Amino acid sequence: MVLFKHWLLLFLKGMAMGAADVVPGVSGGTIAFISGIYEDLLDSIRSINLHSLKLLKNEGPTAFWRAINGNFLLALFSGILLSIASFASLVSHLLESQPILVWSFFFGLIVASIVYIFRQLPRLRWQEWTFLWLGTLMALGVSLAPPIQGSTDWLMVFMAGTVAICAMILPGVSGSFILLLLGMYPVMIDAISGFQWQIILIFMLGCVTGLMVFSRFLSWLLRHYHSCTIALLTGFLLGSLYIVWPWRETLEVIIDSRGRETILSSRLLLPAEFARVTGLDPKTLMATLWMFAGLLLVLGLEYLGGQQRKKL
Repeated sequence: MVLFKHWLLLFLKGMAMGAADVVPGVSGGTIAFISGIYEDLLDSIRSINLHSLKLLKNEGPTAFWRAINGNFLLALFSGILLSIASFASLVSHLLESQPILVWSFFFGLIVASIVYIFRQLPRLRWQEWTFLWLGTLMALGVSLAPPIQGSTDWLMVFMAGTVAICAMILPGVSGSFILLLLGMYPVMIDAISGFQWQIILIFMLGCVTGLMVFSRFLSWLLRHYHSCTIALLTGFLLGSLYIVWPWRETLEVIIDSRGRETILSSRLLLPAEFARVTGLDPKTLMATLWMFAGLLLVLGLEYLGGQQRKKL
């Protein structure tokens, strides 16, 4: 029963990661980090290598599965894939119908995540502060970059998967937002919603390629420069707050052939100024409640992650 609860909890964490990855501006890596499975995830992905493939050849599937922590990866990625397939249309609808509340929820989630991850730093020297601000500036640079026009060309889809998956496993750097900058977010949302398997498979192949390469590099950084890497990741989260601020004025948009809008530039506003400039209801009270919901979710995941580590 305890083992069943362990795998069920891991599956639910995967679903939370998948739901976060669908939203531009939010990273599934953030969910992995605050739920206590981040380094296990990187180590498990890194274990898929020539050594494990030799085990598959010489000792069979059971030895290979054990070497790559297969049960962990199966439970987690089953949750991620089910969540993306289930929530792609829902999240897209909510971003159109209730954008302030959706962004408020993730703003609260990310603020709490920053506090949580910052507390993991064993010490604060000038090196940590340097990487903290470097990560912040890098995330801001990504968030302020103008998007480009997407394409269904197979090479573009493959490269989008390769780049986006690297961002998806970085706390604070949103793979969906990278897709938005590449102009590929609406392409992939349409592909998932419409079950366009050719585009989905090419994208997944790019994801696997990027994941195999980048997870090894990130795992190496965490082993050799743990404190500075954590500071850099915290900076990524801090810079990503610009992306998810709920109240903003759109300054420039482009409209594609299907009538979909892509925001090129915007200006952050306070709720009262948002109401005055746009004439829309800022939903300040509800937005605040959803921010607290994001905070509570992080606290809950932190608690569950701590309890799970104690049992294991």
